[in-house]
Amino acid sequence: MTAPRKRRTSVPPIDPLAFAPTTARPLRAKLRRLAAATRVEPHSHPWAQVAMSATGVIRMQAGRNTYLVPPTRALWIPPGVEHVVTVVEDAEIRTLYVHPSARFLGAEGETPFQRWPECRVLEVSPLLRELVAHLDTAPGSGGADEREACLAALILDELRRAAPVRLGIALPDDKRLRQLCEAVLEAPARWSTLAQWSREVGASPRTVARLFRSELGTSFVQWRQQVLLSHAVTLAARKLPMASIAAELGYASASAFTAMVRRTLGAPPTQFFA
Repeated sequence: MTAPRKRRTSVPPIDPLAFAPTTARPLRAKLRRLAAATRVEPHSHPWAQVAMSATGVIRMQAGRNTYLVPPTRALWIPPGVEHVVTVVEDAEIRTLYVHPSARFLGAEGETPFQRWPECRVLEVSPLLRELVAHLDTAPGSGGADEREACLAALILDELRRAAPVRLGIALPDDKRLRQLCEAVLEAPARWSTLAQWSREVGASPRTVARLFRSELGTSFVQWRQQVLLSHAVTLAARKLPMASIAAELGYASASAFTAMVRRTLGAPPTQFFA
């Protein structure tokens, strides 16, 4: 029997000005614990943000894309980009706010803003995770002490070294297609046909297929594969065996899931999730 879905709770963002980065303190950290099915209302900042989850999984919608962020990944969000946080599993969310004056160590003045002008998923190394965990998360103003300044410089250096991960799920503007896409994201293991999904949003399969092409530049099948891969990353972060990941995503066998990953990425899951 399928467990009943938790009712979603909507909460406002914590006052961002209490954690605003400055030239004297270009990197600020914030900690927030939220239960599954909690949604943080849409908001944006005049500075950049790095969203991380110490435990649990969050889904970040930023611009026209949505990203699943497990503890092994971080999401860079440039200044001014509106975003929404949805908690998939009970999560301890650690957020970094980055001032425009921030610079990478020994990178000839290069800034994170030059390197990542758009949202970007990054791998989180064990060192980066520990450095972020030791940053002060108390609100308030003032400059950084010597220890925090050292931590901030090392964190920026680890971010610079972090490997980018090309995972992001495009979302449409059309209301019917957006409703369908949101439903798939909520139930990735559901193997319904395009015709079945289309009926639920009051459109014909032909119309929905056309909308996928015109709005997202892809087919329903290809788009759904990106959803499955993103969810597979979150499951792999729990150190689940491949057979369990395949079962969680609705595959009859691990070999069927492996075949999909090979077709989509040109590499086996063991290489992709390493």
